[in-house]
Amino acid sequence: TKGQIEAQISDAVSKFEKEYMGRGPKDIKTKIIQNHILIIIGGFLSQSEQKIANNNQGIKLIKDMRTALFENTRDHLEELIKEIVNVRVISTHSDVSTKTGEKIIVLTIDNNLEERN
Repeated sequence: TKGQIEAQISDAVSKFEKEYMGRGPKDIKTKIIQNHILIIIGGFLSQSEQKIANNNQGIKLIKDMRTALFENTRDHLEELIKEIVNVRVISTHSDVSTKTGEKIIVLTIDNNLEERN
């Protein structure tokens, strides 16, 4: 079912975050919306990142570092998603909120998953 696939993706992304980004999220939710997969990760920033996020220079540093880490591991994440839902990932977007400590990943895929279930 759609809910089971969303849970599988959340589990895989949680493991990915631990292995490739250095820490696991406190909370993770995945939503499938037609040909998009939306992943919302809470509790993403470390305590030290939270402390340096209190000025523009710190915010830029965190965003630059997290973007570089994500870009270097993007292919692996896309492969994990492909293994779960058997679709081709067309594009992947990610951003971090230093205000809330939340990360969002949006994947565009080549298939409407809501029509498959």
